Amino acid sequence: MSAAWRRRLAGGLLLCCAQPLAAQSPPFTPPPVMQAIAAQRLPVSAVSFLVLDPETGRTVSGLNVSVPRSPASTVKTLTTYASLDMLGPAYSWRTKALLRGELRDGILNGDLILQGGGDPYMTLERWWSFARGLRNQGLRSIHGNLIIDNTLFAIADSDPGAFDGRPHRNYNVLPDALMVNFQNIEFRLLANAATRKVDILADPLPVNLSIDNRVRFSSGRCRGPSRRVDFAVDAQNADKVTFTGMLSPECAAREFNRVLMSPADYAFGTFVALWRQLGGEFDGQLVIAPTPPEARLFSSVDSLSLAEIVRLTNKFSSNLMARHLLLTLGMEKFGPPGTPQKGAKAIEDWSAQRGIPLTDVDIDNGSGLSRATKVTVSELAAVLNSAFHSRYAPEFLSSLPLAGMDGTLRSRLREAPAGAVRMKTGHLNAVSGVAGFVTASGGKTYVVVSLVNHPRADFGAGEPVHAALIDWVLENL
Repeated sequence: MSAAWRRRLAGGLLLCCAQPLAAQSPPFTPPPVMQAIAAQRLPVSAVSFLVLDPETGRTVSGLNVSVPRSPASTVKTLTTYASLDMLGPAYSWRTKALLRGELRDGILNGDLILQGGGDPYMTLERWWSFARGLRNQGLRSIHGNLIIDNTLFAIADSDPGAFDGRPHRNYNVLPDALMVNFQNIEFRLLANAATRKVDILADPLPVNLSIDNRVRFSSGRCRGPSRRVDFAVDAQNADKVTFTGMLSPECAAREFNRVLMSPADYAFGTFVALWRQLGGEFDGQLVIAPTPPEARLFSSVDSLSLAEIVRLTNKFSSNLMARHLLLTLGMEKFGPPGTPQKGAKAIEDWSAQRGIPLTDVDIDNGSGLSRATKVTVSELAAVLNSAFHSRYAPEFLSSLPLAGMDGTLRSRLREAPAGAVRMKTGHLNAVSGVAGFVTASGGKTYVVVSLVNHPRADFGAGEPVHAALIDWVLENL
């Protein structure tokens, strides 16, 4: 946030949507919640929570409501709501295929350009459908290069493993204007008793991925060294993966997902593999460059709607999709390329226009996978309060996980009445949080935000505190 904007907001509390956040004396703290904090051996200073009546703006209950804390993925409620409100639920992203050269009788003597439009959910199935669409339009052979244009987004060069040293984990994948299948590859390792070898299957298998299989077949029982498999990516070549170790046929197949390659290499490798499976021919190379001015549009495909993307982002807490939303906001408001800085400024301007007080918020990348992002529970409650009164409240509320039913709450709060608890969850090292809506037994819905920032959160200390607060709302309001 700019210093000038902070000073402007510091002059007084901005009103949130149609309903004010009423000023009052120190809020009531329910005894069951304080007991849960004590039982989990958490200092009171490490916990913040707020229960807000969205009809009146009255704070029903709260603790440390103005202390900035790390929100983890609960900040996705801000990113997704801002996206819905600024872009509308029908907004979509478009991926284009363009041609440079002569196309005659299905043969392209020239280049095929794949232009990324920022689609956050270009799954492998949709990528295959995109390739098939080109074949159905008569393109059969490509005698030229495949040009990848991913210039719609621009992020500073960064290490995907910088956050926690795990660059190949799905939650660390970095955004890209032509992001395909989250750069994910599913590996399956199985000891084959007939051949006395260990087979490695990859789905998908990009044509430019090299798999070095050094896993030895073990005839022993499935224990100790006979069931250990290691995985390493070449430090100088992200397109090469090496497997080592031993595996016995008595062991179950080893299955795991990893993020590999650069976005452009992954898009190229999977497209060519699918293209050839569909009977297409290609004999060129990968080129990463902006779309040539003389290229002409051949085909395009639209993404899922923003409402669907928001639902997937919140239900399953997708960091990548949230980051794409932030980049898209910046690109739409200030022009391409989309950057995190433009996205943050777009949300800053939007929140000021909406009267949502966000004086202490550093949105960073928009996903919550950040140590820089800070927010108070009162600020996050103001966002949810605005969303509750917004024209797109149905789309937003339906995107939040339902306790005991789906998303990241599928296995939590199962005793809550069906449909009564809609919450975005958040977890990082030393952070646990929930933010959303609870419909009490009396039929009234409340905004509820609870954040715990303490090392004991890594051992589950935050969940009983959140549960105690939610139970209190359900049973007493």
